[in-house]
Amino acid sequence: MFQSKISAEELLAKYSDMVYRLAYARAGNVHDAQDITQEVFLKYIKANKEFHDEEHRKAWLLTVAANTGNSFMTSAWFRHRAEYDDSVGEASYEPEMEQDNEVALAVGQLPEKYRVVIHLFYYEELSIKEISIILKTSEGNVKSRLSRARDMLKKKLEAGNYEF
Repeated sequence: MFQSKISAEELLAKYSDMVYRLAYARAGNVHDAQDITQEVFLKYIKANKEFHDEEHRKAWLLTVAANTGNSFMTSAWFRHRAEYDDSVGEASYEPEMEQDNEVALAVGQLPEKYRVVIHLFYYEELSIKEISIILKTSEGNVKSRLSRARDMLKKKLEAGNYEF
């Protein structure tokens, strides 16, 4: 039987990496990804939502993460903040997919709209339809972004140059 309510510890253990990876793919840096991840779980707690199954919970969290990332990246605060150096301060956590893998490093350098669809398709193993629902765009748009992202990745990986 499906358990609609789970403890905060169980929720974080099960989904925090997934939400963080999507936030990191969207934001491109550790600090903003951490802020987005925290906001997603606060929204989850406040929503007090009933879920039909774990796939419903996962889809809800991914949708909220995508929407929270969009809101964060288009906020006035984000547009007017000063850039900072990620190397300053304490050691940062980067998702496993971003470490020691030239393909993942190249994906990390894609423009944001391509990076997110690649992440959702390959790392979260979502279908084109599921991605279109999460990103609130057409399936054709998702297919187009995936195709363009693959082309960019192919060219960069063949050239050995990862700066987009």
